[in-house]
Amino acid sequence: MKLFMCHMYVFILFSMSITFGGFAQENKTDQKAVLVTGASSGIGLKITEELSSKGYFVYAGARKQADLDRLNAMDNVQSIKLDVNKWDEINAAVETVKKEGRGLYGLVNNAGVAILNPLIEVEEADLEFIFNVNIYGPYRITKAFAPLIIESKGRIATISSISGILSHSFFGPYSMSKHAMEAFTDALSAEMKKFDVHVSAIEPGNYNSKIIESLIKRMESNDISFKNSLYKEEFEKLISAYGADRSRFKDPKEVSDAVEKALFSDNPKPRYMVVPNEMEANWTITQILREMVQLNENQSYKYDREALIEILDKVLAETE
Repeated sequence: MKLFMCHMYVFILFSMSITFGGFAQENKTDQKAVLVTGASSGIGLKITEELSSKGYFVYAGARKQADLDRLNAMDNVQSIKLDVNKWDEINAAVETVKKEGRGLYGLVNNAGVAILNPLIEVEEADLEFIFNVNIYGPYRITKAFAPLIIESKGRIATISSISGILSHSFFGPYSMSKHAMEAFTDALSAEMKKFDVHVSAIEPGNYNSKIIESLIKRMESNDISFKNSLYKEEFEKLISAYGADRSRFKDPKEVSDAVEKALFSDNPKPRYMVVPNEMEANWTITQILREMVQLNENQSYKYDREALIEILDKVLAETE
């Protein structure tokens, strides 16, 4: 009898371990997981903080060990060493996510850098640097993680910028990279529709981040100056106006909110322009309309004002 009771006790414990193990695994797979690149600071860190605080699990990509340790200490966050320029780290990150068993529902291409330079003076190496991070980075990450996103019928959000619509003196390299992300989003969205995967571009205006601080540090470390530039005076005014300290700009929570909508709303939009004030909204929308007018001008099938308004009404109806 004692032997029978002992066997029953072992059987019950074994059954409980299977039950609770299965329960834990069910919770693990039910908790939607998101990968955020460039999560160590600025917009990427804010996205990580906000999503993890709301119960989503975040794989937070960063390069430096101190940042990885800090991110790893957060609830619902697992840091991953991830340089978007290095295929070995990207492939290792894919394997890590697979082994964790949560799958991957969301991908946020956030990692990015800035270069401010006149186009007739910028070094080709600097263009290669910004394009490698801002263009090839999202391409590499999306390509690597696409099978997991397709499997979960998930979402992809790429941090573009209103500089993907606008451009100005010295912003050419940065704007070129963000214009590319607009095309990337459009093409990827059309291609991923087949798999019920929604793709969105998030287009922030000026928010608090470290992108200009990183730019200035890189210029200093590479001994880049404008003392012999044809645009020395203009550039000095620009840096003085922007400066490395962006704390005067709003916290990027609004950007994080837009990312959350792109990832988890029932009807995500293809684009989310997120700006801190009406002036930046006006800049961007006006530029879109200006380009429309310029395209329409003196072309063989030019539309008059009435026809343009009719087209606008149709497009507005599509978004309702």
